[in-house]
Amino acid sequence: MKQRLRVGLLLMVMLGLMSCGKKQEPDPGSSTEKKEGIVIGLSFDSLAIERWQKDRDTFIAEAEKLGATCVFQDANGDARKQNEQCDLLLSQGVDVLVIVPKSATAAARAVQNANAAGVPVLSYDRLILNSKPDLYISFDNVRVGRMQAEYLSSRKQGRYFLLGGAPDDNNAHLFRQGQMEVLQPLIDQGKIDVIGQQWCEGWSPNKAREIMENVLVSVGTEMDVLLASNDGTAGGAIQALRQQGLAGKVLVSGQDADLQACKRILEGTQSMTVYKPLKTLATRAAQVAVELAEGKEIASTQTVNNGAIDVPSVLLDPVMVDKDNLEEVIVGDGFHSKEDLGL
Repeated sequence: MKQRLRVGLLLMVMLGLMSCGKKQEPDPGSSTEKKEGIVIGLSFDSLAIERWQKDRDTFIAEAEKLGATCVFQDANGDARKQNEQCDLLLSQGVDVLVIVPKSATAAARAVQNANAAGVPVLSYDRLILNSKPDLYISFDNVRVGRMQAEYLSSRKQGRYFLLGGAPDDNNAHLFRQGQMEVLQPLIDQGKIDVIGQQWCEGWSPNKAREIMENVLVSVGTEMDVLLASNDGTAGGAIQALRQQGLAGKVLVSGQDADLQACKRILEGTQSMTVYKPLKTLATRAAQVAVELAEGKEIASTQTVNNGAIDVPSVLLDPVMVDKDNLEEVIVGDGFHSKEDLGL
């Protein structure tokens, strides 16, 4: 036993001498390393949805044009992981933190930690609740919901199913608020019968398909309108409708102008989508992030209460898209090409 102890001590001394003679290289991820220029920390919920890839690429391109560097983290739909990644970004000395929250409530912890570190926070597209972000930039999401409901109800009334988004995403509730502003008077008048409504965890197309399959079994196939809050859930639900021969017969809404959704609109299985000019959003967000890092005051158009404060907000205008104006809006804005759409 004593012999093993002496050998162990000898090895420790030798290793110590070796390390003393070795040049210590700086840790590239260390928060103590001096960075040149503005560094923006980007924390995204997930890249599983097509639009977030476009947001990221446009944001980074604009930030780099302005001389800033971006450090990107993808939480893969995990709220706890996202908070851990935000802590990592803060430890690396970012000058501003931009968050697309997985959970509107869980991300409050990341905002609190950033506040404590004196790092400004930009809540991107989705509002972070019960915290003090410096700015919120998005589209008028209540208006998005109104656009969806106005389009559908002006074309067909009757039996509606409401397929909401992720229950932990504040935007999903804003969309529903706008939808019900339009639908509730028609429900009260007996013109619309809501045969069911359900939230779709994680905005998952697979979950949306399962929900719709169950609805068609439990409630029946007599459905006039499916109010889906985004294109991903619309696509999943349309798969279930297709199995029952209802694709193209039931009006279906969407949002985001995903490529496959635009193709479905052209073929007639999805009725409309709401296009949110992502290039405009991501470009402006990058500009605002740099201004926040520089300590500049941002000109906000309004405020939105998040349960803790009235958050200064920049809200952009969405655009309704159906078969009639799809090429003009989507191709004209360079969002998808004619070739990609098969036009």
